[in-house]
Formats: sequence, structure tokens, C-alpha cells
Amino acid sequence: MNDMTQGEESRLYINSLARGLQLLTAFTEDRPTMKLGDLAEAAGMTKSAAQRFAFTLVALGYLHKNETTKVYSLAPRSLEVGLRYLQTSALVKSANPYVHALNRACGETCIVAELDGHDVVYIARFPTHREMFVNMPIGMRLPVYCTATGRALLSRLPESTARGLLEACERVPYTSETVTDLARLNELLIEARGRGFAWANGEYYNGDINIAAAILAPNGKPVGAVNVSAPSTRWTLERAIAEIGPQVVETARAIGGTNISYA
Repeated sequence: MNDMTQGEESRLYINSLARGLQLLTAFTEDRPTMKLGDLAEAAGMTKSAAQRFAFTLVALGYLHKNETTKVYSLAPRSLEVGLRYLQTSALVKSANPYVHALNRACGETCIVAELDGHDVVYIARFPTHREMFVNMPIGMRLPVYCTATGRALLSRLPESTARGLLEACERVPYTSETVTDLARLNELLIEARGRGFAWANGEYYNGDINIAAAILAPNGKPVGAVNVSAPSTRWTLERAIAEIGPQVVETARAIGGTNISYA
């Protein structure tokens, strides 16, 4: 039973609050605007329920409603929750100076990410000043199984936990290079444990080589990962492993050594 299921079964669970958040998260890159009926369908609720939640969220400033077209969209205030997280995260605060230094040293886009369910979520980012073909905004979610960041984090979890997460993933082949075989993924985790960092080569985005190392709390628990995205137009996998690998390990260790208490 996962944490979400346990929460829903608790008497402390507020269903109306959950459904309101469900309405906000119904908007996606492919669905930036919706009329009420489409919004209700996307959120998995009745039209009348969606109307009440939408009215409240418009009144609070989290949704915008075009009174002419009757189309809803997210309002700027919806950014507040995510912004407050970034402003209060001990990991972001302690990681930023080290990841900035890594960005200057390697010249490529450097990212800090956390594990959330079956995904990794970007929480800090320092972009390259050179040509970059992949957009990786803060808040972006990527699958744990086919990214170096995800594998770096999985490699530091108990083997049974990591295996369970991989088995639970819907392992989609995003490119011809995506590794979906459980046996091969386990081999890559073993390799990452030995090296101290993980790699992935064009498995989510074609041409994107990424190298990542886990950030460990004082108790040894992985609390995040440092990732460098190196385009294949400038790097080979072998060179990225040889040059960037030690740099991400050093950066991750430096962040973990700040003795910040991670919740």
C-alpha cells in the first residue's frame, strides 16, 4: 500500500481539498486551457463539482476564467506553492553554490533533482551558455528508470526498494536507446553503486548524455542527485564518464557534507 492510498483511508483525509488540487493539476502542457466540461473530465469529477471548485479557485486567484470564451487556465498565483517550496528547501539552498561551480567548471547544464514516486523532479538548474537543444525547466518530471538522476538515486536505496520501484514503473521506450529490461537496469544500478555515479545515453531525449551522482544525508539516505546534461554534439559517452563523472561525485559529496538537516 503506498502513502497516497494510506492517506485516502485515514479519517484525517480531506477529500474536498484533494479534489481542488486535482483540478489544478489537470492542466498540462498539452491541455493549457479547457472549458468546464473538458476540465471536469480531465480532473475525473462531475461537471457540477468541477464548477464549484473552479469558481472557488478563480475567486482565490489560482485559476483564470475568460468570461467571453468560458475557458479556464492557470493564473500566475498558481506558481506560489512551487515557489515557496524552492524558497524553503534546505537541499536547494545548500546545493546551489556547489552546482553553480560545477556549471562553470564543465560548461554544461547542471541540475539538482529529487525522487518523487516513480519520477525525478528538477528543483534547481544552472543552464549552459552554449547551444542547448533540450528544455529542462525547474519542476519538470522525468521517469526514474531511464535517467541518470533516477538511477543514481535508486543505486543508493536498499536493493529491494530499488527493484520494487523499477518493477512498478511503466517502462516506456522513449527512444531507441531506452533501457526497459529489468535485468539490464539492475546491472546499471550495480555499476552505479561501484562507480559512485550513473549515466544514461539518449534514453529520454535523443542525443542527451546525462551523468548523475546521489546526494547523501548524514545517515546515508539519498535526498537528491546532481545531474549534468551533456549533448552528444559536444561529448562522447566515454569522455563524459571520464571527465564529468568525478565532478558530479565531488559536487554531490560537497553538498552532502554541508550537514543540512533534510526532512
